[in-house]
Amino acid sequence: MYFQAIQKLDALFLASICAVSLAVQAIGAPPVAEAPNPGAHAELGPHKGALIELGEEEYHAELVNDEKTHTATIYLLDGAVKENVPIPAKDISISLKHDGKTETFKLKAVPQKTDPAGLSSMFSLKDRELVHDLRRKSSDPRLMLKIDGKPYSAKIVLAPMPVPKD
Repeated sequence: MYFQAIQKLDALFLASICAVSLAVQAIGAPPVAEAPNPGAHAELGPHKGALIELGEEEYHAELVNDEKTHTATIYLLDGAVKENVPIPAKDISISLKHDGKTETFKLKAVPQKTDPAGLSSMFSLKDRELVHDLRRKSSDPRLMLKIDGKPYSAKIVLAPMPVPKD
């Protein structure tokens, strides 16, 4: 008799576990709150442009792709996306595929007021083709530059241009 009672309790316990498991699967587990990441940064940079990671969060480039003025501007920023990073380069490059060929565009240094003499944290080029092609999915654009003698090459990802509605 004792063993029959234990078997019934075991069966009841097993049934309870199955019921709870089914309920969790049906309604889902409660969401797990993620702790805020103090090192995280926004998707957009201080100039409202797309951020491009350089290295392992060592630096960032911010691309402002102005379709009204047909101007692409890159701002060089630190890893925290807070401070400008001026470099001695006269230009930096963006390469992309266009009509099956790789094209390279040179963005010229445009020193900001806060940049030390001979250095620039901003680079810009007015070019309709570049601005348009940066949004083409098949163009595979890449930013290439050197900071403190170290070369960086990073993929540029922008939202595709909206398709006009008829």
